[in-house]
Order: sequence, then C-alpha cells, then structure tokens
Amino acid sequence: MKRFVWLWLAASSLLLLARIVAAETRPQYGGKLRIAVRETPMSLDPGDNTQPDSLARRNLLSLIFETLVTVDDRGEVHPELATRWQPETGNQRWRFEIRRGVRFHDGSELTPEMAASALRTANASWKVFAEGDFVIVECDHADSDLPVQLALTHNNIVKRNGGGEFSGKISGTGPFHIEDWQPGKRLTLVAEENHWRGRPFVDTIEIEMGINVHEQLLELDSGKADVVQVAPEQAQRVAMAGHRVSSSQPIELVALAFANEAQTADDKLLRSALAHSIERGSMRSVLLQGTGEASAGLLPNWMSGYGFAFSTNVDAKRARPEREQLRAAPHLTLGYDANDPLARTLVERIALNALDAGLTLRLTAEATADVRLVRITLASADPWGSLGGLAVALGVMVPKTSEDSIEDLYSSEQALVAKQRVIPLLHLPAEWALSPAVRDWRVGADGSWRLEEVWMDKEP
Repeated sequence: MKRFVWLWLAASSLLLLARIVAAETRPQYGGKLRIAVRETPMSLDPGDNTQPDSLARRNLLSLIFETLVTVDDRGEVHPELATRWQPETGNQRWRFEIRRGVRFHDGSELTPEMAASALRTANASWKVFAEGDFVIVECDHADSDLPVQLALTHNNIVKRNGGGEFSGKISGTGPFHIEDWQPGKRLTLVAEENHWRGRPFVDTIEIEMGINVHEQLLELDSGKADVVQVAPEQAQRVAMAGHRVSSSQPIELVALAFANEAQTADDKLLRSALAHSIERGSMRSVLLQGTGEASAGLLPNWMSGYGFAFSTNVDAKRARPEREQLRAAPHLTLGYDANDPLARTLVERIALNALDAGLTLRLTAEATADVRLVRITLASADPWGSLGGLAVALGVMVPKTSEDSIEDLYSSEQALVAKQRVIPLLHLPAEWALSPAVRDWRVGADGSWRLEEVWMDKEP
C-alpha cells in the first residue's frame, strides 16, 4: 500500500512539474524586442529607390508594410493582401483579387484603387488599375513570374498622404505601425491590435541603427539588445562563446564584378585565368571558418539544386597557360569596400592567388576599379527572381527562355556566367545572435524575419 502511495505521489509531482514547465514556456503577450543593425536607412518608403537595398531594410519594411503575395522557402507564391490571382492568355495581363477587411495604420480600409496606386508608383512601365474587387496589372511584355516580382520590397502596398512622392506621411497594413522614426538612427514600432492576421505577441520593437557588429555584440552581452547581426566570419566564434545564433540559408553572393564587358581575346583570357586561379575552398574553410558555401555559380545550391555543376576547384594548370598567352603584362585594379573587414581579407587572398598564376592585382578602395568585390543579397527564395535581380545588379541581361524548367534555369545561369562579367566566389548566410529572452525566433531561408510567433520571456 505504501509503495502505491509513493508511486502516486511521484506521478502527481511529475504531472505538476510538467504543467509548471508548460506554463512557463507558453507564449506571452507584451514586452519589447530590441534589435541592432549596422545599416542606416534614411527613408522608410519602399518605393524610394535612392535607398540601398539590404536584408535589414527589407526586414524592417516587412514589419510595417505588406505585399499582394509572398514567396516561401521553396520559392512558391502564397496569398497576402491578394487572396487569389490569375493570368490572362499570354501572361501579359494579370488579375489580383484584393483581400477584404484589411486596414491601413491610419484606419482607412485597403481598396483595389489604393493598391493599384501603390503599384503604379513603384512600376512606371506597368499599366495598373482597379476593376471591381480586383487589381489589374498589364506589363509591356509577357511575364509568367509577375507574382514573384510583386513579393519584392519595392512592391509593398503603401498609402502616401501628401508631401510629394516619397516625402509625405506613409501608412502600411503590416503587423506593426510607426511610433517614432529618427532617420538613420532609431525606429520604434508598436503592435497593431487589429491586424488581419491577429495581434503580434510583442508590444514594441525598437531598432537601433548604425551600430557596427562589434558594438552590437557588446550591447547583446550587456543586455541592451536582444537581436544583433553577426558577421559571417564571426558566427562560429560567437556560437562558441555561448550565444544562440540563428542562420538563414546562404543568401548573399560574394563575387568579382568587372566594370565592362570583355572586349578582346586578351580580356577573355585574363578573366578566365583569374577565375581559375582563385582558391574558393580555402577562403571558406580558413577565412570564413567554414561558414557559407564556396561557389562558382550565381545561385546557391539550396535554391537551384545544381550548384555542384559549377566547379569551385582551383585550376592552376589552366590559369598559368592562359596568362602566358596574353600579349601584354596584365595589370588590374581590384576594388573593395574599405568599411568591410571581410572584403579586405578576401581581396588580399585573391591577389595572392592571382600572383601565383602570374597576374598582378592592385588593391584599391577607390570608387573606380577594373574589377570590384561585390556582395549582393539575392532577391528572394525564387531562383528565377533571384537570377533576374543579380543580372540587374551586374548590368547584364538574363537569357530567359519561354519555359521555367530547371534545365532552362541552368542554361540561363550558365550563359550569364559565360559572359565573363562576373566571377562568383561564395554564398553566405545571414546570421543573428539572440538573447535568452527571445523565444520562438525564426528566419526564412532567404533571411526574412518570421516574427508572427516571437515572444519575450520575462524571466529568461
């Protein structure tokens, strides 16, 4: 009998303990989420193309504004402010039905006319108008990827109230509204109580801007910040120091981009020799401590599935003979961002690799150079959309086919690389370090914040 009583007491204690633990980990409403970023955006208008694109800016704007559709981690399109859509014959004219019951932060209801106005401002070459409950988009050419484009940041639906195209008061439909905005310094957002998808858990999000990654880690350690950016080359050390680190898939392309097209046979030989001389593997394993992926393609393998088809192996047996075929001694200037410590480290390694092949690269932080180290964040998890965005950033045309198969994607990417305007090097993930108080933090494969379920533990 005593044994039965002790078993009953033990079982009851375990059940009570389980209930206490469950109560302690249950999501709670309230609290402030403090985020630090190094970027310094001077405008929150998604259509203001004078602002440099960055993952941080995209994520900030996604808290305030929304698009007609979204793209998930597999590159598939899903409804947001549009509930359904369909193309007409030829994919040049599209119809999007606008979700009912959605309100802007100023209290006004979202209408098809307002959505059409926002899209016209962002896309001067489109004909956009309202027709009943629908927004009609007519492009200047057939475009089967139009929904993917509508998920991009500059196509956020914005209500502008006077003051000129990008200078007046702006309002969005996102889960948070602006309480205080100090351009380039600080942004304070407050949860929308009646958001159409439900109220967020946190009351307030405070974003501090212009803080370098070293200072951000100090703020995390001192309890002044809850989420901070981590440089890819520091991610492993930060994790080993005991911090929780959250990573996206490799979403940033690091590459060498030439200022001009290859004009002569010597230009082509020189670029080929440089590409074959670079030790991408050691860059990743040594300089980046194993973070990211070495790549000779424009798209990361998780997105395309065929990244392995672009060889990343150094090929000194090809590099030096190509160099010896050149009629004149090659001298190139290699530019980089002097404010980016990783860029300096990478260009120094590239210059050493090139020297082994008989090529001389002079490093410069000046704005003009024969070739520059660039870092480009891919547009989304959609491979065609990302390839198109890279082509725009690099100033080349994507040889798009009429089909959307993986074979066509590979052919288009291969043709773009073959132009020798760019030498891909690496794909890097976006990395964040989190305080113990942050619960249920998630990021998308493309580095997008997923704050729908994030809550703050009052006793981490």
